[in-house]
Amino acid sequence: MKVLVIGAGGREHALAWRLSQSAGVEEVLVAPGNAGTALEAGMRNVDIAVDEFDALLNLVAQEKIGFTMVGPEVPLVAGIVDYFTQAGHACFGPSQAAAQLEGSKSFSKEFLARYDIPTAAYESFTDADKAKAFIHAQGVPIVIKADGLAAGKGVVVATSIQQAYSTVEAMLGEKALGDAGAKVVVEEFIAGEEATFICLCDGKTAIPFASSQDHKARDDGDTGPNTGGMGAYSPAPVIDAQMHQMVMQQVIEPTLAGMAADGIPYTGFLYAGLMITPQGQPKVIEFNCRFGDPEAQPVMMRLQSDLLEVCQKALAGELAGTQLAFDSRTAVGVVMAAGGYPQAYDQGEPISGLDKELFDTKVFHAGTAMHANEVVTNGGRVLCVVGLGSSVSNAQARAYERVDTIGWRNQYYRKDIGHRALNR
Repeated sequence: MKVLVIGAGGREHALAWRLSQSAGVEEVLVAPGNAGTALEAGMRNVDIAVDEFDALLNLVAQEKIGFTMVGPEVPLVAGIVDYFTQAGHACFGPSQAAAQLEGSKSFSKEFLARYDIPTAAYESFTDADKAKAFIHAQGVPIVIKADGLAAGKGVVVATSIQQAYSTVEAMLGEKALGDAGAKVVVEEFIAGEEATFICLCDGKTAIPFASSQDHKARDDGDTGPNTGGMGAYSPAPVIDAQMHQMVMQQVIEPTLAGMAADGIPYTGFLYAGLMITPQGQPKVIEFNCRFGDPEAQPVMMRLQSDLLEVCQKALAGELAGTQLAFDSRTAVGVVMAAGGYPQAYDQGEPISGLDKELFDTKVFHAGTAMHANEVVTNGGRVLCVVGLGSSVSNAQARAYERVDTIGWRNQYYRKDIGHRALNR
């Protein structure tokens, strides 16, 4: 069977890599892909953008593709699964209605409140003055979120009233994020430790992947501006057996039951971004309607189950009784970014050292492209280098050993990915 993966990032490289190892997969096409997917054995890039639904569907017909997996949120929120399904093609991901869990923060918060799923107290606003009045009454720190998709730039943790006011003014008054910021959600700040809990869902049953933890802040010690993610590791020690059971019972199971009760059953990857409070209570910070990036890279590195087989079971509504198998070792993924990210950064820089293989490591490409038979930078987050090890420290050392072999002008990466687990 031929399989199609839609997307161009590190998540898509990781998913395509794991799908290429599934039984019966003869080739994985990636649209549009990156330099990493172009160079992998058994993979082929196709130059079609993620929002060109007709062209993607034509590709499926021409290539006789039997299964499509959608990586990023934008086409999911735009309804690509409905579009493919109506054409009779197997497409893995949530429907447009179900993808509102990520596509609209206010939809998500109202859903959580309606089904009594633990989350931060909040209010939604379209008027800047009313939002400021709420902020004034609540005090800081406080969290301000653009309602729509903002490519990881729609969340600000304001530590001063002035910063909170200026954020609201930028989103609602100046339309800095366009339609994504036409409505904002203002919510209480929750202290604690973040964790990522991703499940495979078939509308009725949720099967958890291995836990992981992302590092959103750009700089060491979790400082600096928020990014799409500067690295991740799996498993996350904060999700022990007891916490795992709590998350399933208090978050995942009521979410699936609630979506089904609302007439929009959830099929696909469900990403719950959690804050584990000092009191040991999991609270939902956000839902995503797809696999995380960079969490996909270490989790896929550890996955031992046949990814295509379990995703086909999910589409058929037959996940009950299924379990996923994982390598018992720890995986640490370090994102190598372009200097200046998440603000302005250079592109087109030649990357050296990618041919220097190292055992128990894998380099997943994100913002890369081929230029004159050379791999060059083509985005803010360029690579995610994953190391496997018997402990967090061993996996971390392995990943950074591989990072040290790779270089380009003005590269940047954090030196402390996995620090929370090590500090435990």
